[in-house]
Amino acid sequence: MTGIDHDTAVEDLRDHLAAQLTRARRRSTALTGAVDDHDLVRQHSELMSPLVWDLAHIGNQEELWLVRDVGGREPVRQDIDELYDAFKHARAARPELPLLGPAEARGYVGEVRDKVLDVLAASPLEGRRLLDRGFAFGMIVQHEQQHDETMLATHQLRVGPPVLDAPPPPRGGPVGPAEVLVPAGPFTMGTSTEAWALDNERPAHRASTGAFHIDTTPVTNAAYAEFIADGGYRDPRWWSEAGWAHVRAASLVAPRFWAREGDRWFRTAFGVTAPVVPDQPVVHVCYHEAEAYAKWAGKRLPTEVEWEKAARFDPATGRSRRYPWGDEEPTGLHANLGQRHLSPAPVGAYPAGASPLGVHQLIGDVWEWTSSDFRGYVGFEVFPYAEYSQVFFGPDYKVLRGGSFGTDEAVARSTFRNWDYPIRRQIFAGFRCARDAEPGESA
Repeated sequence: MTGIDHDTAVEDLRDHLAAQLTRARRRSTALTGAVDDHDLVRQHSELMSPLVWDLAHIGNQEELWLVRDVGGREPVRQDIDELYDAFKHARAARPELPLLGPAEARGYVGEVRDKVLDVLAASPLEGRRLLDRGFAFGMIVQHEQQHDETMLATHQLRVGPPVLDAPPPPRGGPVGPAEVLVPAGPFTMGTSTEAWALDNERPAHRASTGAFHIDTTPVTNAAYAEFIADGGYRDPRWWSEAGWAHVRAASLVAPRFWAREGDRWFRTAFGVTAPVVPDQPVVHVCYHEAEAYAKWAGKRLPTEVEWEKAARFDPATGRSRRYPWGDEEPTGLHANLGQRHLSPAPVGAYPAGASPLGVHQLIGDVWEWTSSDFRGYVGFEVFPYAEYSQVFFGPDYKVLRGGSFGTDEAVARSTFRNWDYPIRRQIFAGFRCARDAEPGESA
């Protein structure tokens, strides 16, 4: 590459990073600007932080990594570092902290962003692993977008009149057979080349599965309602010991935000109550509910390895794609992402996003529970800090894959790994089922 070509590539990367930072901030501003200051400082659930904490935390992470580390600049507000350290204070305790008020938080994140754009303009975007291909800036974009999804979940828990608006998702369509056979054999899992991939997605490695069937679509509201009608929440046969204990302790009878009126189920979403849409993927179910439904249906949840193989493996070429549909970045034709809509889309709404094997809606709509515990891959290396992934490794957390309607495209890679406690229901999580292939079956 000539010097001119290199300089042009660096400038193009700077422009891209600036655009991604701006896009993320536009969403943060919309989510925090949709409510008044009283709502910003309130805690809408002990599971979540006040929205104003998320906003200032976004700015603090940006200051720590981009202003101080990458830029080598003087701190903007070193005195608030501990307040916005997610490991120092549990979410339930954050409203009692001396947090920045709404106006002060907005001023702080604005001042930090101005300095970050100055740092970006001067950065060579190479020479350190943290700078290579703009990784540190991409990490901060993803961090902000992840907190935007968290803030969207807080909006879902908020009580009051609707404040968010978006057009309805596209209509559903045909999806083919109910399940797809995935052939046995190896494939490349994870990544060593994706520029913004986080440490838990790395390194790329060979993984293998036996032949298995996976549902063509996520489990729908209509299908899940059959489980409820069949007494699924009252029958311990379908539940693990931990799941059955949780069902009884939490008095679960249906997905979160569902309510029965007469012979119909209704769901409240972002302040609007409406009949459950039968062909939309079920959302706001915990791991235990997903596992119980799968057992009731005569199936199981896919492992994380199976999920990624179904999402990425192209049997015609033997290679792993970046996304189910190919290597190009997602658009509104491929997947329901980025809060374009405020609900999952009906199954079959994104035929252009299907995998080579014909599996639909693996990216977007709902995070999908897998049966796998969250652990590092063989060859895992902490980068750039242990608190992002490593401290969560172990049997306490289950892996979710694929992203939801609230997940931004900057995050929604086929290699991206999410994780949470198996009892969590406030997240935009659903699932699809899998089962072992019968002896002699092959694709």
